[in-house]
Amino acid sequence: MSTSARPTLSVAAPVPPVLAEVVRSGFVEGRHRGSLVLLAADGSVEFALGDVKAPVFPRSCNKPMQAAGVLRAGLDLTGERLAIAAASHSGEAFHRDLVRTMLAEHGLTAERLQCPPDLPLDAAEAEAYLASGAARERVTMNCSGKHTAMLAACALRGWPLESYLDIGHPLQQLIHSVVEEAAGEPVAAVGTDGCGAPLMAISLTGLARAFRSFVLAAPGTAERRVADAMRAHPEYVAGTRRPDTWLMREIPGALSKMGAEAVQAVALPNGRALAFKVDDGATRALGPVLSRALTVMGFEGPVVDRIGRSPLLGGGREVGEIRAVF
Repeated sequence: MSTSARPTLSVAAPVPPVLAEVVRSGFVEGRHRGSLVLLAADGSVEFALGDVKAPVFPRSCNKPMQAAGVLRAGLDLTGERLAIAAASHSGEAFHRDLVRTMLAEHGLTAERLQCPPDLPLDAAEAEAYLASGAARERVTMNCSGKHTAMLAACALRGWPLESYLDIGHPLQQLIHSVVEEAAGEPVAAVGTDGCGAPLMAISLTGLARAFRSFVLAAPGTAERRVADAMRAHPEYVAGTRRPDTWLMREIPGALSKMGAEAVQAVALPNGRALAFKVDDGATRALGPVLSRALTVMGFEGPVVDRIGRSPLLGGGREVGEIRAVF
């Protein structure tokens, strides 16, 4: 007599909470779920929604740690050059010009870059770029500053240039250590980012801790140098029309960085920090969720309101909004 195999039952994972709603003409037509953590000044978890201990890919929120890695490798970057090494720049002319200058300063060419050719990240800049007759370039890609810094560090140390994105490369191993040290936890997984660089997974709590560690680091350390450069030159970290720039310009001492797939991290000089991820990767929810998180932390004012505005249009006029709901 044969017995049929019984199906294996699995326990469903908890459904992440709703962080934002899409409201059109007074009707809720969609929801964005995710997880968010706020750290108190002493580094303890002050407020959390969802699973803030599970690993996520921080995407470009890892860039400050990658920039600290190139400094630890011995590359001496300061000012705008260090800021763009930690950037997801908009591809504006001053971004492209600085990347080309940095390549030349280190005896490198754009052909050495292994980030993919791309258009400017900023939509208005992309329209003007295409209208000028320009085509996709590696220098224009939003991660080109990071890749230039990585190549320059490898050239300085005599490390292989062709394999600078391999996870086993000395530079990437150094960055791996920086990420773990800053986050205060092991890297849970390693993937490949959109630009081709290794991508280290950590928890949202670890990501908030990492940003906190950068603003609290002793002056002169690689971490503090990165934080100071980003805060002094935020337009090189993002662009002239980007929330990270507005926030670092208008909230004294704030360190802010967004990442693809709707990840955001912010740290303040008093040790408070936040990190969140919208599960469906909808970057349209970033602003409203960030604005609400800052309000929960006690911030108010024009920049918080500006970041939080995410209107929905119908027939060319505003008929609704994306709003945070926590």
